[in-house]
Amino acid sequence: MSAESLVQIDSAQPRLPVWLRKGRTHFESVDALKRQLRQRQLHTVCESARCPNIHECFNRGAATFMILGNLCTRGCGFCSVPKGSPAKKEFSLDPAEPQHVAEMAAQMKLKYVVITSVNRDDLTDGGSTHFAATVRAVRSALPDAQVEVLTPDFEGNLEAVARVLDAGAHVFNHNMETIERLYRRVRPQADYQQSLAVLKFAKEHRPQVLTKSGLMVGLGETEQETQELLRDIQSMNVDVATIGQYLQPTRRNLSVAEYVTPEKFERYREFGMGIGFKMVFSGPFVRSSYMADRMSEEAHG
Repeated sequence: MSAESLVQIDSAQPRLPVWLRKGRTHFESVDALKRQLRQRQLHTVCESARCPNIHECFNRGAATFMILGNLCTRGCGFCSVPKGSPAKKEFSLDPAEPQHVAEMAAQMKLKYVVITSVNRDDLTDGGSTHFAATVRAVRSALPDAQVEVLTPDFEGNLEAVARVLDAGAHVFNHNMETIERLYRRVRPQADYQQSLAVLKFAKEHRPQVLTKSGLMVGLGETEQETQELLRDIQSMNVDVATIGQYLQPTRRNLSVAEYVTPEKFERYREFGMGIGFKMVFSGPFVRSSYMADRMSEEAHG
């Protein structure tokens, strides 16, 4: 009997399969890195989104910096990043944050820096000016490092997208997250076509910049719908696709509908490569920022 035939798919949360049981080894380096981040009042999406790869990445000195604060103006069903009111003082931007990110990246001697952010729909530019300032600060502190940005949709404001790209990012990433049918439930404040437009514009505006987009599976999509999403992303001339298993971060988030098997992840990878992506990273623990440096190297060939 194949592993695929053992997956439970019903209205209840399926049991965690063997291939998703990841050991939680404790590393002193993880605690040390967290202390250094807090000293500079910095956040990582690794912590805020409860990524299952956090111990592995922190131990090898990798982190995805999350800027614009640690409160989001949106409440996506899959995400555990705290949602808050823009009236709270915690929503005020820290003007020193770009420099603090640059200093931390330099201290870690990073060769590849990933910068992402919460959604800041309360700001007229979506936080893109602050985002661009962070990219420039990192480029100045680490001129030989590669910088990847994982941006929100900026509510479709393409001037904001251009502002971030023009700051000097080497890789532009914007995640589609899920199929169009599930957007209202998974990303109620986002728009499927708008996110596609962001990806299309990024490649047209800076053709030399590698473009990426990621999606989660296990939310109730069909294999055919996932293939349609991959076709839509590739039609925007996106270079790299990442596909990972959705894991419920808290009880307040959406339940897992299916634990996708390694066999199906491999089918998605083969399908994506067959329709023209430069690289497809597909697997249970794949995340858009996980091993991003190695992904970029392979995609650039």
